[in-house]
Amino acid sequence: MIPHITDEIKASIRRVAKDVDVVIVEIGGTVGDIEGLPFLEAVRQLKKDVGKDHVIYVHLTLVPFIQAAAELKTKATQHSVKELRAIGIQPDVLLCRTAKDHPLTPSIKSKIALFCDVEEEAVIAARDVDTIYEVPLAFHDQGLDESIVKMLGLPSEPADVGRWEEIVRRIKAPRRRCRVGVVGKYIEVKDAYKSLYEALAHGGIANEAAVEVVWVDAERIEREGLAGHVVGLDGILVPGGFGDRGIEGKIQAIRYAREQQVPYFGICLGMQCAVIEYARHVCGLAGANSTEFEPAPAHNVIDLLPEQRNVRDKGARCASASTPSSSTRAVWPRARMARASSASATATATRSTTTTSPTSRRAGSASPGSGRKSSSSRSSSCPIIPGSWPANSTRSSAPGRGSRTRSSRPS
Repeated sequence: MIPHITDEIKASIRRVAKDVDVVIVEIGGTVGDIEGLPFLEAVRQLKKDVGKDHVIYVHLTLVPFIQAAAELKTKATQHSVKELRAIGIQPDVLLCRTAKDHPLTPSIKSKIALFCDVEEEAVIAARDVDTIYEVPLAFHDQGLDESIVKMLGLPSEPADVGRWEEIVRRIKAPRRRCRVGVVGKYIEVKDAYKSLYEALAHGGIANEAAVEVVWVDAERIEREGLAGHVVGLDGILVPGGFGDRGIEGKIQAIRYAREQQVPYFGICLGMQCAVIEYARHVCGLAGANSTEFEPAPAHNVIDLLPEQRNVRDKGARCASASTPSSSTRAVWPRARMARASSASATATATRSTTTTSPTSRRAGSASPGSGRKSSSSRSSSCPIIPGSWPANSTRSSAPGRGSRTRSSRPS
């Protein structure tokens, strides 16, 4: 282990900790993965640097249900904790992933607490739930928030989870429903449009509506036509992308939305395709196209700005220009849609501290788990849309004061 690497990791955590009360540092992957060892060693050292009362470790593990034996098995959790302790980290809290139909029994909790050397109340069931926004409520019901606040020595006050309960109510009991078609060419990999899916879901929450996302393959529209693909949709969305594959299918879907007065939203490439469709079928510019798809179209309605013609390093950035050279030219290349995912198996949390004072703020840490991932175990945040909540609703207060920061590695 190279000391300079772990020192730099700890320095990065300290930079994040500036001007905040609590920092949560998540370490993705599985205990024992070689690429995660420097990060685990860094958070191990951090507890020594800032003091044991300033750091806690929360470890996510798996408690599988073995169908043949018809019982939960704790060996995976025991082995994961053993590997973590071999690195020098003793977890303070265990989050045990279990199936929805197979909750942790008191005897299982006692067994895990005994063999993993943690308090029984610190063994928390992380059961599968219907929606990710139930996770904070499930943990609150088991007292996880109170335990963490107590371990960190933070001021404790009753938690108001009314906002969370309202979100879950809106998801589970919506007042209306709608179907939105996403016409793209990467639909085989749903995570390619993860941000769009979540944005639509959040819009539904704000409007007490269940949004059913219908994935429409633009290339199938080109081969088979519109029939059976877009009929019955309440809205059509064409997201960003690159290249000419599936473009004509997207343009057909956009034309259908315009002529049938179906609400349409075009993002990046989707907006450019809308320009092309309108130019062809409303303005009468036959052969209108973008130079991205056709080097010399009959009518060039989407083009590179002059100062971008020599740009080769496009990456995930969106190039912008101060002044367009003509009214028909649009900024291109577009920003790639990037997603950030955090490996739910591991987390390290730290609280902002200064090492010079014994009464400095505390830090909490959570460590990597036994490896199986599930979106239902990840924490997320739902942006509150101004004006979308009842006037008598109140803002929920966190179990501890201060802001929390989670880092995640882009995939």
